[in-house]
Amino acid sequence: MSWSAEIEEVHRRRRLAEECGGADAVARHHAEGKLTVRERITRLLDPGTFQEVGKLAGHAEYRADGQLASFTPHPYVAGIGKIDGRPVAVGGEDYTIKGGSGSGSGRRKGGQGGFIEDLAWRYRVPLVNLIDGVGGSVESIERRGHSTFPGAGQDGFERSVDLLGVVPVVSAVMGTAAGGPSGRAMLSHWTIMVKGTSQIFAAGPPVIERAYGKKVSKEELGGAQMAVDTAGTIDNAADNEEDCLRQVRRFLSYLPTNVWELPPELRCEDPVDRCEDALAAIIPRSPRQPYDMRKLISLVVDRASVFEIQPTFGRAVITCLARLGGKVVGVIAYNPTHGGVVDVKAARKQTHFTELCDSFNIPLVFLVDVPGFQIGMESEAAGMLRIGMQGRYLGMQLTVPVYTVVVRRCYGMAGGSTVDRAGLNFKIAWPSAEWGSLPIEGGVKAAYRRELEAAPDPARREQEIEAELRRLASPFRTAEAFAVEDLIDPRETRPYLCRFLEAAWPGMRTRVGPKARPGVRP
Repeated sequence: MSWSAEIEEVHRRRRLAEECGGADAVARHHAEGKLTVRERITRLLDPGTFQEVGKLAGHAEYRADGQLASFTPHPYVAGIGKIDGRPVAVGGEDYTIKGGSGSGSGRRKGGQGGFIEDLAWRYRVPLVNLIDGVGGSVESIERRGHSTFPGAGQDGFERSVDLLGVVPVVSAVMGTAAGGPSGRAMLSHWTIMVKGTSQIFAAGPPVIERAYGKKVSKEELGGAQMAVDTAGTIDNAADNEEDCLRQVRRFLSYLPTNVWELPPELRCEDPVDRCEDALAAIIPRSPRQPYDMRKLISLVVDRASVFEIQPTFGRAVITCLARLGGKVVGVIAYNPTHGGVVDVKAARKQTHFTELCDSFNIPLVFLVDVPGFQIGMESEAAGMLRIGMQGRYLGMQLTVPVYTVVVRRCYGMAGGSTVDRAGLNFKIAWPSAEWGSLPIEGGVKAAYRRELEAAPDPARREQEIEAELRRLASPFRTAEAFAVEDLIDPRETRPYLCRFLEAAWPGMRTRVGPKARPGVRP
């Protein structure tokens, strides 16, 4: 006896699911410059690797004879696939069906707790969220017959929190995200949104208007300029959806599959002993003159390996993933074109990136040119000290190798946040380097105030004191005392780092796994 009729019914229902919300809904979606969730998944994953789960889930209506009369697919598509040959879990709302809002079914496929999050957790594979849903609706009160209490029972965020300690979680905001979907985007290691066609906020314009009597557009409230550039709630922005999916793939190429593995190594065609003559002259003689830190980074790391995170937020600090000799590193560099002074935004950015790298066994390279934390009334009011010391606190708990390369200034508590106090405390410097509790220029007037006031020519005496202190503060004197581990020719930076990174790699395999964070972050 054959089951051909039932088998054909399976295939028929699959075809119905692939229609999404119907031709008209799909056409409207495309007209807005957006791909359907199925098109997004196809472009994200390696060709032919997607295995969908729950394709037949949805709402069905039947005729009197028991035959299917209509079928509305569940507004969420999920499954497993591969990116660069490595397994991933992926899921996303289907906005063409009920705006991607939940169906009210007992068990979720995904989207805020559910099968796909459980799968990523149990299989220990990365999770990619393709977020395009509006979250909850007051209509659910009518459906349930009562309103739910926020946080009562399990609200789906429990697994989201669990995942952050074990596998890479990426969220791509592909449309308007509010409520639960916006919260889920925050519970991610890295986030991205599409300029012009995606927005994110806790509550949308109608709620804002009702609460404050102020009309704002979705773009003003939560577009890329607000979320990426101003607030930093989203890490990166993409020009279009294709670019967004390419960036997701690239970000994951630097991350291990889970915390029990090291990041993937690539064959390096760039010689590890490459010495760039441009590095010898890249630092100006004048301490006030800026230079191109991004160029400096590119001259040290493997060619074309830089992937910058949060490039438009907290611009005093540059954070990027890169490779040295084919091995992944996290680079934290201070940007002299923005003063290099660490403000609240830059400190937040540095702390998050540091924690990301330590969680996923990525060694850190600091390229240091930092005069200190930002000072002044505005900075104090913003909580600069607390936010800045969070980075210092985290630095005391790092488990990955840290390489501190002082290229120019290293002062104060901000400078102290660039060293590996929890490990080897390995610091190298260029001849252009200088360091101390605070810069000599600003410190002389405070430390020698009475002597300067008593001098016949205070300005001249100040210059004399500065000159003497500079002689004593020479990096050569610090190297003689082994208070800095090495003073190197700037052109040697790449081979120096590559050799030590290669030496550290075997030992890193003994320290993989979930990271303990004792205590309470300040």
